[in-house]
Amino acid sequence: MAARAGRRTAAGFHLYHVVLLACAAPLFLGGLLSDLAYARTYEIQWLNFAAWLIAGGMVFAGIALVWSLLEVLLRREARRRGPLVGLLLLLAIFILGLLNSFMHARDAWGAMPAGLIMSVVVAALAMAAVWLSVSGDRIGAAA
Repeated sequence: MAARAGRRTAAGFHLYHVVLLACAAPLFLGGLLSDLAYARTYEIQWLNFAAWLIAGGMVFAGIALVWSLLEVLLRREARRRGPLVGLLLLLAIFILGLLNSFMHARDAWGAMPAGLIMSVVVAALAMAAVWLSVSGDRIGAAA
């Protein structure tokens, strides 16, 4: 039997959400690593790198959030618990990522340590979303 492109993961994430999260998570992780480099060296360019990486992660997380919201609103079978958990996790990533972007918009001394702490939280949530979306058995997959 041929694999279908629209199959779902067990956590309620669509396969395209997984791809978008796989793009967003490394960008948020890169922002965290850039914040750590800034905290160790105080080179302002590391903070600029972090701000751009977080902005890139926000683009992919925002697209995944809109996709998930439309899926929950438009699909009747998507109103179960799984897709709502995925939607809430994406919403938390997007809101905290936006606050993180605002913290990184400050000057270099004003962005730390709150920006570093927020980067840790957002990167952890993004990694948890990726792990949740790829773990477990896929519904509709061949056994």
